[in-house]
Amino acid sequence: MHAGNGTSSLDQAAREFTAARPQLFGIAYRMLGSAVEAEDIVQEAWLRWQNADRTDIREPAAFLTTITTRLAINFAQSARVRREAYIGPWLPEPIDTSTDPYVGAEKKEALELAVLFLLERLNPTERAAYILREAFDYPYKQVATILETSEANCRQLVSRARKHLADEHREPVSQADHRRLMEAFVSAAQTGNLSQLEELLATDVVSYADGGGVRGASKIPVVGRAHVSKYLAAFAPRFWPETSIRWVEANSQPAVLVLHGENPVALLSIESSDKGIDRLMWVLNPTKLSHYVASMNN
Repeated sequence: MHAGNGTSSLDQAAREFTAARPQLFGIAYRMLGSAVEAEDIVQEAWLRWQNADRTDIREPAAFLTTITTRLAINFAQSARVRREAYIGPWLPEPIDTSTDPYVGAEKKEALELAVLFLLERLNPTERAAYILREAFDYPYKQVATILETSEANCRQLVSRARKHLADEHREPVSQADHRRLMEAFVSAAQTGNLSQLEELLATDVVSYADGGGVRGASKIPVVGRAHVSKYLAAFAPRFWPETSIRWVEANSQPAVLVLHGENPVALLSIESSDKGIDRLMWVLNPTKLSHYVASMNN
């Protein structure tokens, strides 16, 4: 039990918040797909924790998790409206996970860009239930308390989320095969080799380019092996010359950072299965790229 809200209590509150912070960020980031928005949520949680009557709070981490989750749900509801007005495809903001492969969670579930992209189609409460259960291994009873619902309904929320992901997310290949596919793809894309591209892409592949209305990019997803391979082959002479690539890690997966001189111009991530490359995700939005590069340099 806390002694009160004096100076010593605030020092203790700061220590408790610091201990919980990685998990709080991990929850907020998975909920929103944006490191910047997640940081805003965590900062708001800290302000509420500072101003709370902490005298009778016996489990600070549980209290902070509840605050953060509910703030993220509210923010996600308004973010969905804003993203409907986004120019072109919206992709999650990538983060460097080389130092923390799980971003505060017990498991890396709901961390890959492709999964975060799919989770965006769930309603915020379904998304929260899935994240708390699958990534952070919270018991259903505790998830139900956080979401202010019944345990039975909580199980249904998680079940629906799992089914949605299973319907749209094929069983991934091994990390070694994923890297091999990506290396082969980058080589074929740089040269515009149409036949090689067609061999690597799944029949129903989709290519998403998030330029945020700032960088030139297709404002609609490109769908299907024939269309995507021809698009990439035509795109190659304008995009790849005078660029260099750097292999990095983004959201626990290998990714390619494309640079023009010292300036990042794209971050490429893929989703792959035994069918080949299922999704291409090109983050071209300068703001998202600058945040990613900044996280690499911290």
